[in-house]
Amino acid sequence: MTPAALSLPNGRLPPGITRDRPLAPLTTWKVGGPAAFFATPVDAVALASCLAFATRHRLPVLALGGGTNLLVADTGFPGLVVRCGTRNWSVGSGPNGALLRAGARAPLAAVARGTALAGWAGLEWAEGIPGTIGGAVVGNAGAFGGEIAAVLRGAAGYSLVCGEQTLSPANLGFSYRGSALRDAPPGTRFLLAVELALLAGDARELQAKMREYAAQRRTRTPAGASCGSVFKNPPGDHAGRLIEAVGLKGAEEGAALVSPIHANYIINRGGATARDIFALVERIRWTVLDRLGVTLELEVRLVGFGESLPR
Repeated sequence: MTPAALSLPNGRLPPGITRDRPLAPLTTWKVGGPAAFFATPVDAVALASCLAFATRHRLPVLALGGGTNLLVADTGFPGLVVRCGTRNWSVGSGPNGALLRAGARAPLAAVARGTALAGWAGLEWAEGIPGTIGGAVVGNAGAFGGEIAAVLRGAAGYSLVCGEQTLSPANLGFSYRGSALRDAPPGTRFLLAVELALLAGDARELQAKMREYAAQRRTRTPAGASCGSVFKNPPGDHAGRLIEAVGLKGAEEGAALVSPIHANYIINRGGATARDIFALVERIRWTVLDRLGVTLELEVRLVGFGESLPR
Protein backbone atom coordinates (compact mmCIF):
# COMPACT_ATOMS: atom_id res chain seq x y z
CA MET A 1 0.00 0.00 0.00
CA THR A 2 1.36 3.40 -0.93
CA PRO A 3 0.99 6.36 1.47
CA ALA A 4 -1.35 8.07 -0.98
CA ALA A 5 -3.65 5.01 -0.91
CA LEU A 6 -4.13 4.92 2.86
CA SER A 7 -7.70 4.56 4.03
CA LEU A 8 -8.24 7.18 6.74
CA PRO A 9 -11.42 7.83 8.75
CA ASN A 10 -13.13 10.85 7.18
CA GLY A 11 -9.96 11.32 5.12
CA ARG A 12 -8.28 12.86 8.16
CA LEU A 13 -4.92 12.16 9.70
CA PRO A 14 -4.53 11.63 13.46
CA PRO A 15 -3.72 14.80 15.44
CA GLY A 16 -0.11 15.91 15.13
CA ILE A 17 0.63 14.09 11.86
CA THR A 18 0.94 15.94 8.56
CA ARG A 19 1.53 14.85 4.96
CA ASP A 20 4.31 15.55 2.46
CA ARG A 21 6.74 17.47 4.69
CA PRO A 22 9.83 18.62 2.75
CA LEU A 23 12.94 17.15 4.40
CA ALA A 24 15.66 19.07 2.56
CA PRO A 25 15.27 22.18 4.80
CA LEU A 26 15.60 19.93 7.86
CA THR A 27 19.00 18.53 6.84
CA THR A 28 22.35 20.28 6.72
CA TRP A 29 23.04 19.05 3.17
CA LYS A 30 19.78 20.72 2.04
CA VAL A 31 18.86 17.89 -0.32
CA GLY A 32 16.26 15.14 -0.43
CA GLY A 33 12.59 14.66 -1.08
CA PRO A 34 9.60 14.85 1.29
CA ALA A 35 8.41 12.61 4.08
CA ALA A 36 5.09 11.00 3.27
CA PHE A 37 4.06 11.68 6.89
CA PHE A 38 5.68 13.82 9.58
CA ALA A 39 5.19 14.41 13.32
CA THR A 40 6.94 16.05 16.29
CA PRO A 41 5.86 14.04 19.36
CA VAL A 42 7.10 15.72 22.54
CA ASP A 43 6.54 12.81 24.92
CA ALA A 44 6.05 9.05 25.06
CA VAL A 45 2.24 9.25 24.83
CA ALA A 46 2.34 11.28 21.61
CA LEU A 47 5.08 9.09 20.18
CA ALA A 48 3.12 5.92 20.94
CA SER A 49 0.14 7.34 19.06
CA CYS A 50 2.31 8.15 16.04
CA LEU A 51 3.87 4.69 16.03
CA ALA A 52 0.45 3.05 16.31
CA PHE A 53 -0.58 4.93 13.16
CA ALA A 54 2.56 3.75 11.36
CA THR A 55 2.08 0.16 12.49
CA ARG A 56 -1.58 0.16 11.49
CA HIS A 57 -0.70 1.27 7.96
CA ARG A 58 2.58 -0.69 7.70
CA LEU A 59 4.66 2.44 7.28
CA PRO A 60 8.42 2.57 7.85
CA VAL A 61 9.48 5.02 10.56
CA LEU A 62 12.51 7.32 10.65
CA ALA A 63 13.69 9.28 13.70
CA LEU A 64 15.11 12.67 12.67
CA GLY A 65 17.23 14.89 14.91
CA GLY A 66 19.04 17.93 13.57
CA GLY A 67 19.53 16.36 10.16
CA THR A 68 23.31 16.66 10.41
CA ASN A 69 24.16 13.07 9.56
CA LEU A 70 21.54 12.15 6.97
CA LEU A 71 21.50 11.89 3.21
CA VAL A 72 17.87 11.65 2.14
CA ALA A 73 17.16 10.35 -1.36
CA ASP A 74 15.59 12.69 -3.91
CA THR A 75 12.46 10.54 -3.77
CA GLY A 76 12.14 11.24 -0.05
CA PHE A 77 10.94 8.84 2.64
CA PRO A 78 7.76 6.80 2.02
CA GLY A 79 6.78 6.51 5.67
CA LEU A 80 6.53 8.47 8.92
CA VAL A 81 9.33 10.78 10.05
CA VAL A 82 9.29 11.73 13.75
CA ARG A 83 11.28 14.46 15.51
CA CYS A 84 11.02 13.42 19.16
CA GLY A 85 11.23 15.44 22.36
CA THR A 86 11.38 19.16 23.09
CA ARG A 87 14.00 21.89 22.65
CA ASN A 88 13.90 22.74 26.38
CA TRP A 89 16.88 22.37 28.71
CA SER A 90 17.74 23.31 32.28
CA VAL A 91 20.59 22.85 34.76
CA GLY A 92 20.09 21.78 38.36
CA SER A 93 22.15 20.36 41.19
CA GLY A 94 23.80 17.01 40.64
CA PRO A 95 25.73 14.60 42.89
CA ASN A 96 29.14 16.13 42.15
CA GLY A 97 28.32 19.22 40.14
CA ALA A 98 25.39 19.99 37.88
CA LEU A 99 22.77 17.86 36.16
CA LEU A 100 21.68 19.04 32.73
CA ARG A 101 18.24 17.87 31.66
CA ALA A 102 17.42 18.42 28.00
CA GLY A 103 14.80 17.40 25.47
CA ALA A 104 16.17 15.40 22.56
CA ARG A 105 15.65 18.34 20.19
CA ALA A 106 17.67 20.83 22.28
CA PRO A 107 20.39 22.41 20.07
CA LEU A 108 23.78 20.98 21.05
CA ALA A 109 25.98 24.02 20.34
CA ALA A 110 23.63 26.47 22.06
CA VAL A 111 23.45 24.28 25.17
CA ALA A 112 27.25 23.98 25.19
CA ARG A 113 27.63 27.76 25.11
CA GLY A 114 24.97 28.29 27.76
CA THR A 115 26.46 25.83 30.22
CA ALA A 116 30.00 27.20 29.73
CA LEU A 117 28.72 30.73 30.32
CA ALA A 118 27.24 29.52 33.61
CA GLY A 119 30.56 27.92 34.62
CA TRP A 120 29.74 24.26 33.98
CA ALA A 121 32.31 22.09 32.17
CA GLY A 122 31.75 19.01 30.05
CA LEU A 123 30.35 20.23 26.73
CA GLU A 124 32.90 22.82 25.63
CA TRP A 125 34.12 20.46 22.88
CA ALA A 126 30.69 20.85 21.21
CA GLU A 127 31.26 24.49 20.26
CA GLY A 128 30.15 24.94 16.67
CA ILE A 129 28.76 21.42 16.21
CA PRO A 130 25.33 21.59 14.56
CA GLY A 131 22.47 19.28 15.44
CA THR A 132 20.59 18.24 18.55
CA ILE A 133 21.56 16.70 21.85
CA GLY A 134 19.48 13.65 21.00
CA GLY A 135 21.30 13.20 17.71
CA ALA A 136 24.62 13.66 19.51
CA VAL A 137 23.76 10.80 21.87
CA VAL A 138 22.60 8.49 19.07
CA GLY A 139 25.83 9.10 17.13
CA ASN A 140 28.08 9.59 20.18
CA ALA A 141 29.24 12.93 18.82
CA GLY A 142 32.64 14.21 19.87
CA ALA A 143 35.52 16.55 19.06
CA PHE A 144 38.79 17.81 20.54
CA GLY A 145 39.14 14.73 22.72
CA GLY A 146 35.65 14.93 24.22
CA GLU A 147 32.46 13.00 23.45
CA ILE A 148 28.88 12.89 24.66
CA ALA A 149 29.30 9.40 26.17
CA ALA A 150 31.72 10.83 28.74
CA VAL A 151 29.07 13.10 30.30
CA LEU A 152 25.85 11.16 29.74
CA ARG A 153 24.21 10.05 32.97
CA GLY A 154 20.93 8.69 31.63
CA ALA A 155 18.19 9.09 29.05
CA ALA A 156 14.48 8.67 28.52
CA GLY A 157 13.78 6.44 25.55
CA TYR A 158 11.00 4.54 23.86
CA SER A 159 11.08 1.10 22.30
CA LEU A 160 8.56 -0.23 19.83
CA VAL A 161 8.64 -3.50 21.77
CA CYS A 162 8.97 -2.35 25.41
CA GLY A 163 7.41 1.12 25.41
CA GLU A 164 8.92 3.78 27.71
CA GLN A 165 12.46 3.09 28.89
CA THR A 166 14.95 4.61 31.32
CA LEU A 167 18.37 4.16 29.77
CA SER A 168 21.76 4.10 31.45
CA PRO A 169 25.07 4.65 29.63
CA ALA A 170 25.54 0.86 29.68
CA ASN A 171 22.15 0.37 27.99
CA LEU A 172 23.21 2.75 25.22
CA GLY A 173 26.23 0.68 24.24
CA PHE A 174 28.40 3.56 23.08
CA SER A 175 31.09 3.05 20.45
CA TYR A 176 33.14 5.36 18.24
CA ARG A 177 30.49 7.61 16.64
CA GLY A 178 27.81 5.10 17.42
CA SER A 179 25.48 3.59 20.01
CA ALA A 180 22.93 0.84 20.44
CA LEU A 181 20.27 3.34 19.34
CA ARG A 182 22.00 3.93 16.05
CA ASP A 183 22.61 0.21 15.52
CA ALA A 184 18.99 -0.75 16.23
CA PRO A 185 16.71 -1.58 13.27
CA PRO A 186 15.25 1.67 11.88
CA GLY A 187 12.04 2.79 13.53
CA THR A 188 12.35 0.60 16.63
CA ARG A 189 14.09 2.76 19.28
CA PHE A 190 13.74 6.45 20.03
CA LEU A 191 15.22 9.07 22.34
CA LEU A 192 13.06 11.66 24.11
CA ALA A 193 15.29 13.33 26.71
CA VAL A 194 18.76 13.10 28.22
CA GLU A 195 20.58 13.83 31.49
CA LEU A 196 24.20 14.96 31.42
CA ALA A 197 26.55 15.28 34.41
CA LEU A 198 28.63 18.49 34.32
CA LEU A 199 31.42 19.69 36.60
CA ALA A 200 32.09 23.13 38.04
CA GLY A 201 34.58 25.18 36.03
CA ASP A 202 35.73 28.74 35.54
CA ALA A 203 33.34 30.46 33.11
CA ARG A 204 36.04 32.67 31.60
CA GLU A 205 38.41 29.76 31.05
CA LEU A 206 35.67 27.65 29.52
CA GLN A 207 34.64 30.42 27.14
CA ALA A 208 38.27 31.03 26.17
CA LYS A 209 38.66 27.32 25.38
CA MET A 210 35.52 27.41 23.26
CA ARG A 211 36.80 30.43 21.32
CA GLU A 212 39.98 28.47 20.66
CA TYR A 213 37.99 25.46 19.46
CA ALA A 214 35.86 27.71 17.25
CA ALA A 215 38.98 29.21 15.67
CA GLN A 216 40.42 25.75 15.01
CA ARG A 217 37.13 24.60 13.54
CA ARG A 218 37.03 27.57 11.15
CA THR A 219 40.44 26.65 9.75
CA ARG A 220 39.53 22.98 9.33
CA THR A 221 35.86 23.10 8.36
CA PRO A 222 34.94 23.92 4.76
CA ALA A 223 32.23 26.52 4.22
CA GLY A 224 29.00 25.46 2.56
CA ALA A 225 26.19 22.99 3.07
CA SER A 226 27.55 19.64 4.24
CA CYS A 227 26.96 16.88 6.80
CA GLY A 228 30.41 17.20 8.35
CA SER A 229 32.52 14.06 8.08
CA VAL A 230 31.07 11.59 5.58
CA PHE A 231 33.19 8.61 6.65
CA LYS A 232 34.47 7.43 10.01
CA ASN A 233 38.22 7.52 10.52
CA PRO A 234 39.70 4.01 10.20
CA PRO A 235 41.77 2.88 13.23
CA GLY A 236 45.08 4.73 13.22
CA ASP A 237 44.32 6.76 10.11
CA HIS A 238 42.12 9.55 8.73
CA ALA A 239 39.47 9.15 6.06
CA GLY A 240 40.36 12.55 4.61
CA ARG A 241 43.98 11.51 4.10
CA LEU A 242 42.93 8.32 2.31
CA ILE A 243 40.52 10.18 0.03
CA GLU A 244 43.21 12.70 -0.84
CA ALA A 245 45.73 9.88 -1.43
CA VAL A 246 43.56 8.41 -4.20
CA GLY A 247 43.24 11.79 -5.91
CA LEU A 248 39.60 12.54 -5.13
CA LYS A 249 40.10 15.83 -3.29
CA GLY A 250 38.17 18.35 -5.40
CA ALA A 251 36.20 15.66 -7.28
CA GLU A 252 32.81 16.80 -8.56
CA GLU A 253 29.45 15.32 -9.41
CA GLY A 254 26.90 17.86 -10.58
CA ALA A 255 26.86 20.59 -7.93
CA ALA A 256 28.39 18.31 -5.29
CA LEU A 257 32.09 18.73 -4.50
CA VAL A 258 34.66 16.84 -2.43
CA SER A 259 36.05 19.77 -0.48
CA PRO A 260 39.53 20.99 -1.51
CA ILE A 261 40.03 21.95 2.16
CA HIS A 262 39.02 18.69 3.85
CA ALA A 263 38.51 15.62 1.66
CA ASN A 264 36.12 13.94 4.12
CA TYR A 265 33.57 16.70 3.47
CA ILE A 266 31.22 16.76 0.49
CA ILE A 267 29.79 20.22 -0.17
CA ASN A 268 26.51 21.14 -1.81
CA ARG A 269 27.57 24.21 -3.79
CA GLY A 270 23.93 25.03 -4.48
CA GLY A 271 21.55 22.95 -6.54
CA ALA A 272 23.13 19.57 -5.84
CA THR A 273 20.84 16.57 -5.70
CA ALA A 274 21.04 13.66 -3.30
CA ARG A 275 21.95 11.55 -6.32
CA ASP A 276 24.99 13.80 -6.97
CA ILE A 277 26.20 13.40 -3.39
CA PHE A 278 25.51 9.66 -3.36
CA ALA A 279 27.52 9.23 -6.56
CA LEU A 280 30.53 10.90 -4.92
CA VAL A 281 30.14 8.76 -1.79
CA GLU A 282 30.15 5.60 -3.91
CA ARG A 283 33.11 6.75 -5.99
CA ILE A 284 35.15 7.53 -2.87
CA ARG A 285 34.35 4.28 -1.12
CA TRP A 286 35.09 2.00 -4.04
CA THR A 287 38.20 3.89 -5.16
CA VAL A 288 39.74 3.79 -1.68
CA LEU A 289 38.91 0.09 -1.40
CA ASP A 290 40.31 -0.71 -4.86
CA ARG A 291 43.55 1.27 -4.58
CA LEU A 292 44.35 1.11 -0.88
CA GLY A 293 42.46 -1.95 0.31
CA VAL A 294 40.68 0.03 3.02
CA THR A 295 36.91 -0.15 3.51
CA LEU A 296 35.62 3.23 4.61
CA GLU A 297 32.65 3.05 6.96
CA LEU A 298 29.96 5.67 6.64
CA GLU A 299 29.41 8.18 9.42
CA VAL A 300 26.42 9.58 7.52
CA ARG A 301 23.16 7.61 7.39
CA LEU A 302 21.52 6.90 4.05
CA VAL A 303 17.74 7.20 3.78
CA GLY A 304 15.92 5.86 0.74
CA PHE A 305 18.91 4.41 -1.12
CA GLY A 306 18.32 0.71 -0.54
CA GLU A 307 21.36 -1.38 0.33
CA SER A 308 23.93 -0.01 -2.14
CA LEU A 309 26.27 0.93 0.71
CA PRO A 310 26.67 -0.37 4.27
CA ARG A 311 25.10 1.89 6.87
